[in-house]
This record gives sequence, C-alpha cells and structure tokens, in this order.
Amino acid sequence: MSVNTERHQAAAARYFEAWNAAEPEALGKAVAEAWTPDGTYTDPLADVAGHAQITAVIAAAHEQFPGFAFRLLGAVDGHHDTARFGWELVNQADDSAPVAGFDVVTLSEDGRIRQVLGFLDRVPDGV
Repeated sequence: MSVNTERHQAAAARYFEAWNAAEPEALGKAVAEAWTPDGTYTDPLADVAGHAQITAVIAAAHEQFPGFAFRLLGAVDGHHDTARFGWELVNQADDSAPVAGFDVVTLSEDGRIRQVLGFLDRVPDGV
C-alpha cells in the first residue's frame, strides 16, 4: 500500500527542476533546494555527494544531451521518507526519449533529498 503525499510529490518536482535547470546559477540554486548539503546521487554512471558534485553530474548530462529535458514517467509513489518514480530524457525537438530510468529517493526531515539511487532502464549505445 502506498501513502503518496504532497511531500513526495514536492520532492520529485524539485528534483526535476534541478535536472532541467540549464543556466549554471539556476542549476546551483535548484540543486541546493532539492538536496541536503551532504546529499548523494548514485546511478550506474555516477556516485557523487554534495551540491557541487551533483551539480557537475547534471551539467554533464546537459552537455551530453543538448536540447533534452527530463520528465516524470508515471506517478510518484512514496511512503515514510522514501519516494520512487520513473523518468525519461526527452528530445525537445521530436519528443523521442532515448533514455529512461527509475529513481528511489530518501528524504530528510525538511523534505529535501538525502539520497538518490538511480537505475537506467533504457540507454542508447555508447552511453
């Protein structure tokens, strides 16, 4: 049984805001609003901690996939301090989504992310 709350939805919204922030200043601010200072992000391609390293991972994704944006795939599911959701990386020009995944996040008391465990479900060759 899921107990999806506004807290889980809000955390996911801030997460996508950070991943979709293109300008360096906006990205830094969005990461600080989404993650705790000691927050972590781990997926098959990255294992980082802290705002600076998380910001660098997101900036690298923007460099690798210019003209793409992350969007929620399905609903946010959550209980206690944990939320999970699917996502896809969408080409803004043709709406194709060559990359998709699933993330599990742990939230702090203030609703910011302490930990992200990311899984890649669909990845193009060469990534």
